[in-house]
Amino acid sequence: MPKKKRLPAGRVALILFLCQMISALEVPLDLVQPPTITQQSPKDYIIDPRENIVIQCEAKGKPPPSFSWTRNGTHFDIDKDPLVTMKPGSGTLTINIMSEGKAETYEGVYQCTARNERGAAISNNIVVRPSRSPLWTKEKLEPITLRNGQSLVLPCRPPLGLPPPIIFWMDNSFQRLPQSERVSQGLNGDLYFSNVLPEDTREDYICYARFNHTQTIQQKQPISVKVISVDELNDTIAANLSDTEFYSAKPNRERPPTFLTPEGNTSNKEELRGNVLSLECIAEGLPTPVIYWIKEDGTLPTNRTFYRNFKKTLQIIQVSEADSGNYQCIAKNALGAIHHTISVTVKAAPYWILAPQNLVLSPGEDGSLICRANGNPKPRISWLSNGVPIEIAPDDPSRKIDGDTIIFSNVQERSSAVYQCNASNEYGYLLANAFVNVLAEPPRILTSANTLYQVIANRPALLDCAFFGSPLPTIEWFKGAKGSALRDDIYVLHENGTLEIPVAQKDSTGTYTCVARNKLGMAKNEVHLEIKDPTRIIKQPEYAVVQRGSTVSFECKVKHDHTLTLTITWLKDNGELPSDGRFTVDKDHLEVADVRDSDGGAYTCVANTTLDMVSASAVLSVVDVPNPPFDLELTDQLDKSVQLSWTPGDDNNRPITKFIIEYEDAMHEAGLWHHQTEVSGMQTTAQLKLSPYVNYSFRVMAVNSLGRSLPSEPSEQYLTKAAEPDTNPTAVEGLGSEPDNLVITWKPLNGFESNGPGLQYKVSWRQKDGDDEWASVVVANVSKYIVSGTPTFVPYLVKVQALNDVGFAPEPAVVMGHSGEDLPMVAPGNVRVNVVNSTLAEVHWDPVPLKSIRGHLQGYRIYYWKAQEGSLKRNRRHIEKKILTFQGSKTHGMLPGLEPFSHYALNVRVVNGKGEGPASPDRVFNTPEGVPSAPSSLKIINPTLDSLTLEWDPPSRPNGILTEYTLKYQPINSTHELGPLVDLKIPANKTRWTLKNLNFSTRYKFYFYAQTAAGSGSQITEEAVTTVDEAMASRQVDIATQGWFIGLMCAVALLILILLIVCFIRRNKGGKYPVKEKEDAHADPEIQPMKEDDGTFGEYRSLESDAEDHKPLKKGSRTPSDRTVKKEDSDDSLVDYGEGVNGQFNEDGSFIGQYSGKKEKEPAEGNESSEAPSPVNAMNSFV
Repeated sequence: MPKKKRLPAGRVALILFLCQMISALEVPLDLVQPPTITQQSPKDYIIDPRENIVIQCEAKGKPPPSFSWTRNGTHFDIDKDPLVTMKPGSGTLTINIMSEGKAETYEGVYQCTARNERGAAISNNIVVRPSRSPLWTKEKLEPITLRNGQSLVLPCRPPLGLPPPIIFWMDNSFQRLPQSERVSQGLNGDLYFSNVLPEDTREDYICYARFNHTQTIQQKQPISVKVISVDELNDTIAANLSDTEFYSAKPNRERPPTFLTPEGNTSNKEELRGNVLSLECIAEGLPTPVIYWIKEDGTLPTNRTFYRNFKKTLQIIQVSEADSGNYQCIAKNALGAIHHTISVTVKAAPYWILAPQNLVLSPGEDGSLICRANGNPKPRISWLSNGVPIEIAPDDPSRKIDGDTIIFSNVQERSSAVYQCNASNEYGYLLANAFVNVLAEPPRILTSANTLYQVIANRPALLDCAFFGSPLPTIEWFKGAKGSALRDDIYVLHENGTLEIPVAQKDSTGTYTCVARNKLGMAKNEVHLEIKDPTRIIKQPEYAVVQRGSTVSFECKVKHDHTLTLTITWLKDNGELPSDGRFTVDKDHLEVADVRDSDGGAYTCVANTTLDMVSASAVLSVVDVPNPPFDLELTDQLDKSVQLSWTPGDDNNRPITKFIIEYEDAMHEAGLWHHQTEVSGMQTTAQLKLSPYVNYSFRVMAVNSLGRSLPSEPSEQYLTKAAEPDTNPTAVEGLGSEPDNLVITWKPLNGFESNGPGLQYKVSWRQKDGDDEWASVVVANVSKYIVSGTPTFVPYLVKVQALNDVGFAPEPAVVMGHSGEDLPMVAPGNVRVNVVNSTLAEVHWDPVPLKSIRGHLQGYRIYYWKAQEGSLKRNRRHIEKKILTFQGSKTHGMLPGLEPFSHYALNVRVVNGKGEGPASPDRVFNTPEGVPSAPSSLKIINPTLDSLTLEWDPPSRPNGILTEYTLKYQPINSTHELGPLVDLKIPANKTRWTLKNLNFSTRYKFYFYAQTAAGSGSQITEEAVTTVDEAMASRQVDIATQGWFIGLMCAVALLILILLIVCFIRRNKGGKYPVKEKEDAHADPEIQPMKEDDGTFGEYRSLESDAEDHKPLKKGSRTPSDRTVKKEDSDDSLVDYGEGVNGQFNEDGSFIGQYSGKKEKEPAEGNESSEAPSPVNAMNSFV
């Protein structure tokens, strides 16, 4: 079958050649052959003394071999020892020591011999030794007392066991003692302290030795260690030493490194090839040294080098002679560095270069056995024949010894034997058996007939033809029934008979025949080859990044040969999926619900058939906000700064961008956390600025792109020393609440800013323009002080200084304030009124002297009201007054929204922070007439054939004396076209009017408005219909029932339909259709051309025209002759809808055309000569 991993073609061929050449020498067991050792116990055989001893020796041969043993070089007669038995058909010994006897009795060197008529094979020398787990010798261990910072070595010195025990240190509770860069266990089992700390004090330092062979653990007596702190040391020294000795016995200080092991500057190390080289350096010093390793004149092998025990141990696996040399370890701390050089020599026990292989020859053939080995030192090669040194073995004329080679020529059947090659030096030996078997056998093919091989297209196909024969047969391959021999240029023919097709294609399918020939005969065998389509993953799972708690899905679509069975398996990190209900596999999908941190990793889709396997992987990254930092530590604690360090929590696959540090002041604001600072996500320390007299605790939060972590556990508390305040109160103000006081207020310092106990404030004040000294008072922690007996509204200079039990804050800033205000004493003078128009007046006055204001000038206030002439003083209390306030020092203002044709009175007052001053003398003024509002109502009653009667109510706001009413009306025909406009003047004292001589059965539209001397007011509209003449109606009915009339109407309808169709076709082809006239049918009949120099608001008029009712047209025309629309004009131009009159303002100054939606505008004729002056400019002067 093809290998799962593809190798280069040359390497594949070489491996197959070597492996299959060996397998070709396998002699079938039905043929005579010398013995071959197939299984034996290890050379160094350590046994469990509590169990029976089993020494293995298995061999094959024809006839089956017999077995014998030697012990310590002499024959071991197993029949004389009742405890020893040999397994039937085998050489394996069983020594029954469980019933009686001791294992030590059977220690020794054992060797097995397997023998038949063709030769004898021997095993290795098997050294049998029982394992030992001796107890520690009893010893009295004195307690160890030493100073803080000293170095310490706790010896283990375990008893010698077989094999050596595994050493570890634990306490009485069988808990392993924690190790670190400061405290670690050496290769010899001792426990090394680079420097001790008070927490190293304990009474149960126990060294344990575990003997794996016997599964026993032995323990040393506990060692007691006490580390004395500086204070304890002073007390102890003072009690036991003289004064001079006491002062010279100073506690251990920082020191540069020195090595605890190995000793000296240099040492030597010897290791055997293929073993693990372990080099160790442990140093003491304060602070704890760090160890570095280098190789002089070379580099450490990257793939074979490992650091153990906090870099104190350097390990190189599979060491070779090239790893010999000088290795240097360097111990370094802040006070210095030292180094130690270890000279390494790599020796080598013998190892094979070419071990001898079994040799099958036919009578008369030649051959050789080669035995080549290497080692350091160079091994010695010796030969044995059938277990006997070849020098004393029976002579064989067909063999010749040439160093590491035995040459055979013209062998005969008696030349069959088993030869042993022994390569040895001082570090070990190698022993190999190789037989020479002389046979005469015709070819035989060992591969099963009609074997079916199935291979994936474009991969190598290997067709086996295992064979045997002596002499060695030649092999040929044929394809098909009549094919010729396959040649080497397309196929690869291996010496073991295998046919290789390097790249199998679909046309490689077929039957192949293997033929083996030698001089004694011929054999053949047929095999069959089928080529299958490869399995392919057509949609691979994709990399996914999901947040914790969400769901993720992977897809894996596979295409394969339909004749093969496909199995899809999902793996996580090359192992099975967790047995968790959150993982769901459905056909080609894998879904993971409620994703957890542990779900992150590589997910692999493996598609398997019986012939091939493909896989595709995708990585799942589970992301989330970081885990909280931990292990917060405060160092470098100074009065106004401290260094905070922490260990970041897991970033949950999103890099930490920053850390947020917060603090709590447990003394002043317990439970309330404030922002202290932020640092980069690469930092794990921060230098923090502190304020005095604060009991600090700190916590840290980590932030990544998904958010911030939960806060860490708070650090230890740190209380800073008290100091004078750094700052003074802020928001200092001096404002009087009464005419005779000064209220000084400020924002107090919070507890964090107080910097110490006893927080108070020194409040100082003096008049700004006087020569008085500062007056001061010290008050408790409050926020206000009132100075009484001050003159009214005088400027003061004030300042507030913080102080506590330690001292005063810096000199405070001086702030200007004023004592209390009083009401103004004087009213504004020379009040003048200028009436601008019927709804607007302008008021002027002289300012009040500043001294008489007696406070901060807020502005001036105008009171005005509508009054009856002659009753101004008598009814003032019952009149509703309006108020306008003008800020600051303004001496004029506008009064908008006045009613036309009214009598008004007003006065002016000055205002300060306390209130209003006295009022000025009342000033009266009258507003002129204005245009009236629309009539209150308009009703049309009593319709007849030719008359209509109109009734109305006068305007609710005449705004003057009404002079007359204007009535305009015009007929509306059945197509809503307007007829000629009729204009009628009606006396002002009328409220009813009858129109006569009207057309019967006709709808009329009426426009009605009132007038004063100021002009025309807003209009009101109405529509009404005269009654129908009964005789005319009957005649119309008669005509409508005539047949000829009905036919005429049908013809007209048909004609109209045809015209509509023609118009529709023309329009679709791009023709113009005059709809503009229809749209203008209800336009205002008073539209006039826009003059170029006219200042009207054309845009405002056009916005309201669409919402108004129909306007009367002159003489029934739909579009004035002088306003004909030109083709090049835009159809929606605002000019086409503009009014020829100026926009007006109502009494309140608002634009009539924009807001008068309730009543319609009167025709333009009534407005042209009665425009009211526009108050726009006046309104712009409002303050």
